[in-house]
Amino acid sequence: MRRPLFTILVLLLTATAAAAQTCPNPDALGTSRVLEVSAATTPRVGRKEFPQTLPLGPKELVLTFDDGPIPATTPRILDALKAECVHATFFLIGREAAAAPALVRREAAEGHTVAHHSYSHPLLSHMPIDKAEANIDKGMAADDKALYGVWRGNPVVPFFRFPGFASTPALLDRLEQRHIAVFGADVWASDWNETTPQYELDLILSRIDKIGRGIVLFHDSKARTARMLPSFLRELKRRGYHIVHVVPAGHGPLSH
Repeated sequence: MRRPLFTILVLLLTATAAAAQTCPNPDALGTSRVLEVSAATTPRVGRKEFPQTLPLGPKELVLTFDDGPIPATTPRILDALKAECVHATFFLIGREAAAAPALVRREAAEGHTVAHHSYSHPLLSHMPIDKAEANIDKGMAADDKALYGVWRGNPVVPFFRFPGFASTPALLDRLEQRHIAVFGADVWASDWNETTPQYELDLILSRIDKIGRGIVLFHDSKARTARMLPSFLRELKRRGYHIVHVVPAGHGPLSH
């Protein structure tokens, strides 16, 4: 018999809180604070797509990863984050979550926020609205089933990112009506391009230094990002940046 969703959530939250109480690395970058996000106050964030972003201070960054979980690369991303006691947000593709539920559970157990990125990564703005929303819901259902074992019609974590940032006014309005916050980004690594890890590292650091704060977009499906990430996190520490972990409003600090 499946455990009730509430029981599963309690177990997950207890596990993540216990895991985050101490950091074995005294020199780690760490997670400086937790920021609760609500669609009621910030329905759409990320200045590459929208007029506003999250209320972050100077040198505060939110780390996000798209397109996983991928067995060949996501564990390496998680290992790097764990070594630096950093918490991030993973925007999952539903079909990947269904194929690798243990990785979804690991993300949550290690204190990360598990959010949504459609079922099959289509450009939703190119689809009829009913088919686009069906793909969004199918992805959310797959993610929640992988993590919680059940889908209740709305996501437990009401965060969504459009594949390719390909939104439409109608879809944005529909998600806002459902109290689902839409995440864009303020800066990204362009890690979909074929580059070396060093080139990616230099590029993302230069972009971050230019804007000084914001939502950072990576892809945990990219091997070059997995190879680059430990150096990136150490360099953020050296340059005085701070990591902010976003969680849904009302859930409390999932990682503290």
